[in-house]
Amino acid sequence: MAHSNTNMSKALLSATALSTVLISGGSAVLAQEDGQVVLEEIQVTATRRVTSVQDIPYNISAMSGADIDAAKMVDAAELLRAMAGIATADRGARNASQVNGIRIRGLNVDSAFRGDVPVTSGPTVATYINDTPIFSNMMLKDLNRVEVLRGPQGTLYGSGALGGAVRYITNQPNLEEFEGSVAGTISTTDGSGGLSWTTDLVLNIPVSDSFALRAVASHVDTAGIIDYVNIYELDGNGAPVVPGDVTDTDARYTSVKDADEAETDFLRVTALFKPSDAFDVSLSYTHQSDDVGARRGSAEGAVDGDGNVYGRYEAGAVQLEPAEADLEMFAAEVNVDMGFATLTSSTSVYDRDGRSISENTGFYAQKGWLANFYYNSPRPLARADRGFRDKAFIQEVRLVSNSDGPLNWVVGGYYQDQDLEADQVSTLAGYKAWASTVFGWMSDGYGYSDTDNDFDFDSLTRVKEKALYGEITYDVTDAFHVTGGIRYFDSSVSADARVDLPFWNSLFAPAEIVDQKSGKKDALFKLNLSYDMNDDTKLYATVSEGYRRGGATAVPTIGYFAEDPAWLSFGSDSVVNYEIGAKGVSDAFRYTVSAFYVDWTNPQINTATSNWGFFTVANGDKARSYGLEVELEGQATEALHYTVGYAYLNSKLSEDFLAPTGSVIAADGNSLPGVPKHMFSASADYTAEIGGYETIFRIDGYLQSKTKNYIDNDHPSFGQTHKGFALINAATTVRVSDVDITLFVKNLFNNRGVTARYSESYMGTDPAQNYFGSGAKAEITLPRTFGLAAKYSF
Repeated sequence: MAHSNTNMSKALLSATALSTVLISGGSAVLAQEDGQVVLEEIQVTATRRVTSVQDIPYNISAMSGADIDAAKMVDAAELLRAMAGIATADRGARNASQVNGIRIRGLNVDSAFRGDVPVTSGPTVATYINDTPIFSNMMLKDLNRVEVLRGPQGTLYGSGALGGAVRYITNQPNLEEFEGSVAGTISTTDGSGGLSWTTDLVLNIPVSDSFALRAVASHVDTAGIIDYVNIYELDGNGAPVVPGDVTDTDARYTSVKDADEAETDFLRVTALFKPSDAFDVSLSYTHQSDDVGARRGSAEGAVDGDGNVYGRYEAGAVQLEPAEADLEMFAAEVNVDMGFATLTSSTSVYDRDGRSISENTGFYAQKGWLANFYYNSPRPLARADRGFRDKAFIQEVRLVSNSDGPLNWVVGGYYQDQDLEADQVSTLAGYKAWASTVFGWMSDGYGYSDTDNDFDFDSLTRVKEKALYGEITYDVTDAFHVTGGIRYFDSSVSADARVDLPFWNSLFAPAEIVDQKSGKKDALFKLNLSYDMNDDTKLYATVSEGYRRGGATAVPTIGYFAEDPAWLSFGSDSVVNYEIGAKGVSDAFRYTVSAFYVDWTNPQINTATSNWGFFTVANGDKARSYGLEVELEGQATEALHYTVGYAYLNSKLSEDFLAPTGSVIAADGNSLPGVPKHMFSASADYTAEIGGYETIFRIDGYLQSKTKNYIDNDHPSFGQTHKGFALINAATTVRVSDVDITLFVKNLFNNRGVTARYSESYMGTDPAQNYFGSGAKAEITLPRTFGLAAKYSF
């Protein structure tokens, strides 16, 4: 532990000494004006028209695709850590496609470790790929920029969001010239015995003056770092190998090194047809496949059944925990300049699905089920095979005024038809073969079936939402501006589900819930006032409402496993966001300062029923979050560029969080999980000519304070506190003609950042029940990684 604190101190000292800063302002392009160093304006489309970040009267951050590539960012978690005030649960590649762990302005009540089970509620933060609202493990390839909008966005975006939105904007085809790039990276990570590598190809092909194609293809092969040191050897049926007689308690164990290796294939093809400045059509197809061997979870400090302590890069699970995910998306966008306004139609269809295996033996052991239900099976192996699917059709039409006068407006219509599927099959592998030999009455089928499956669940949730939204901005004077927004929506949700316990099916019949429904019609409002004190300084104040749909869950309400019908549905939740801020700019720097207060009513928590633990969602009563966000970007000299970002968050329950049955899930005053009180991000880059070649030195850092694992901060199994951590990255790029060669290091001091934990009392070992492994683990940030990258542009 002292070693960890030493590393933390080194990281903090390095961050301070090097004045590292946040890359939050997009591409900071250096320009000269009357001999003075100035920063060029950053152009974004957050307000549905091309606008400077400085002119938007609320808090928005943007990062250019060039900056993302220059920093050699490896995943979305690293990217989002570079944006002030955004927290994320970094669970590695295995769970990156399954659960949206982004937290803006502290709006989160879900447990930090809830990454294995697809959730029923919508996310608090909307994520977009261009204009398609979808959450996926988005690869950071050939992006134009990433925009982060803080606070509710329902009056400008079809898919409303409570806490904010993250928009990934891709590069569009270039009609002017043939261009592209070829890139590759090779790296080694502490704890790994292998090498990671990536290859990227970008091609832009102008077919004619009005038609062009752009394609990007990538392959990522990530070496693992986690050793699964005591997994069962399995037979052809997936059950633990029996060394001798089936009644013996012996088992065979083996070890798999670097088990969490991952491969990703990515393809995006975009076609642009633009016969005139007044009309264009863009068609795109995106495909991504992820294949991950195991979890990036460390059991460091936990003990196995023989009393041995697991090391830093060791996992105690008795089986591997692989996962796979696939995404296919088609999108079409049509823009028509009608003179007085621009009409845009955005149509998209996507299909996202995945499967994973979770080690549940420790969970069974800590529940006492291995002894009470399974008579101390000699080689217990509880496996949860889980799947999800999210497919949707989305149509959005909007009209954006082109007026230069005092009145500007945006109106839009939105339709979404979404199906969410989830399933789980739980198995106690090999149990039937042993039990039917030991217990003669079981071999006769009394009370049992010829299967090792002890739980079978599947559900389908259908979501339909229609909305009309819009904003009007009126320039009262040249300096004073008023914006009003409204969103009217009609949301309906229905759910079907089936729960079965096949192993026990002669004792307990399957349960089905069909067509459980919920819905809501309502309106949301926004009011924004902004005042330009002068050409360089803007003050603003905003009150905005946010909404998240309710829904229906499906749990049995009759029979042995009956739950209270109050668990069958959950209501919508909403926020009121109050914000004041200031933006300023000079020749060589720009800044944003904002303070906010958010009231959260009926917050939704993804949880489990109190009797039998069926997955469901419940509404709490009240939570609140307030804080401060600061961003600064500047050009100290012609060669040295810097930015700084800091966020303070205070997010807590303001009333007891009660289950539908009345029991207390968490008490008033509990801190919201996964939300650091302090976050500091920083980076700097310095450009020089060395040996006749342009050389760029970069360094960036991220620091967060401690976080809570679960909404009940004092829960005996879940209520851990994760220590704060710091991550320092550095890179040097040498530019030789059209070739960039970059040497980089991630997590320079090899700090162990934990964002989620499964405790020993929740999933630990129990040799008394013949379980000698351990499911206890902490999901950790990427350890120290050295890499070499090369890119040829043409």
